Amino acid sequence: MALLPRWFETLSFQAQLILTALVLDPIGFGAGYLLAPEFGVEPILGGVYGLVAASFPMSLLVMREVGRQ
Repeated sequence: MALLPRWFETLSFQAQLILTALVLDPIGFGAGYLLAPEFGVEPILGGVYGLVAASFPMSLLVMREVGRQ
């Protein structure tokens, strides 16, 4: 069973990276910004932590591409 939709797999690797960044970076920043006060952290720092956490799926995408070659 494939984890990603078939149309996503048909895109070039560069397009996959851009699409992943366009979707996950705002979600990660927003979630980190909104959840940071719950953990006693400044909101902007929480946004940065959210961006770092959002880069994890992109790292997995790159590692998957490297494994194919």
